[in-house]
Amino acid sequence: MILIKNALVKTITNGDLENTSILLKDGKIEKIGANIEAPEGTHTIDATGKVVTPGLIDCHSHVGAWEEGLGWEGNDINEMTNPVNPGLRIIDAVNPDDIGFWDARRGGVTTVQTMPGSGNIIGGLMIAMKTAGNVVDDMVIKNPTGMKAALGENPKRNYGMQNKEPKTRMGNAYLLRKALVETKQYIKNKNEYDIRMENLSLVINKEIPLRIHAHRADDILTAIRISKEFDIDITIEHCTEGHKVAKELAENNIWSNIGPSLWQRAKVETKDITPATPAIVSQAGGKVTLITDHNIVPQHYFRIAAGLAVRSGLKRETAWEAITINPAKVIGIDDKVGSLEVGKDADIVIWTDDPFEPTTHCLVTIIDGNVVYEKEDL
Repeated sequence: MILIKNALVKTITNGDLENTSILLKDGKIEKIGANIEAPEGTHTIDATGKVVTPGLIDCHSHVGAWEEGLGWEGNDINEMTNPVNPGLRIIDAVNPDDIGFWDARRGGVTTVQTMPGSGNIIGGLMIAMKTAGNVVDDMVIKNPTGMKAALGENPKRNYGMQNKEPKTRMGNAYLLRKALVETKQYIKNKNEYDIRMENLSLVINKEIPLRIHAHRADDILTAIRISKEFDIDITIEHCTEGHKVAKELAENNIWSNIGPSLWQRAKVETKDITPATPAIVSQAGGKVTLITDHNIVPQHYFRIAAGLAVRSGLKRETAWEAITINPAKVIGIDDKVGSLEVGKDADIVIWTDDPFEPTTHCLVTIIDGNVVYEKEDL
């Protein structure tokens, strides 16, 4: 058991509580309140003057499957031998020894949705997992959580340069539609088992969403168009030009998983990148999360990206929701994580001060009631 005493507790769903303590037991939050009595043998952490928050949640990461410092050997997120690959599963590519998990823990990120890359029109299934553990199967919270798809520059460049389909944005949309049509036919007829169609059937049957990589406004609108044609659930991943179509995103009630904003203008479709996009989409009534796209932005800078969004107009409380409870909702795990509530997983971070400020330190990270990171000079 762990008792965290006398902190400013940011619950996310029930406001900020001053001089408050949290009791953790059996991997869950047992009590939240003032003057909690610690049972004998409880490990007590005095957090007077500190800020306590839920563990941060990044709903678009490649941690574990796109390892830093290993070049091609550590990059397992894109099987670029076929532009349509729904049979793939990212869980088969995750290495728990990836240093990115350490970065996540020292940056207060306790849950990630790790997914395939955007090199293909359809890239495979994704998972949600905790950022501590030695066996990926034990780290998983939910599997699968979505099917990765991509529009725009990446797939048409990767295959167009080989003089293969797709070479254009029209080709991108065609191949996505074709795969969805074939899946509907498969569901109707189903003569023999096909793992590719079985996985994509989860999208057609609305068991999981299609999570569509789309930076530019025109690609975002294509994604919305296709979602209506096939009556499927989607999210927009990156949504770099979401500020240009904020009204359309809000009207269609689509989650915008925005980022990485702490990034350069790395290619044509990100030339209009701005940290103001989350604020503009939110102000239009859209649903927003913030993402790192790790390792484009390393996991431990996640909180800094949130601070930049606040500086550019995103309401502070909306920013907090965008890195905690909102990504939990996007993934479908908000009954377990994303806020500090009795009965939820004991995923908790203790900070020296406001986590959105670069001078703030993460002091302690706790996952499932276990201390998984502690600042060395604490």
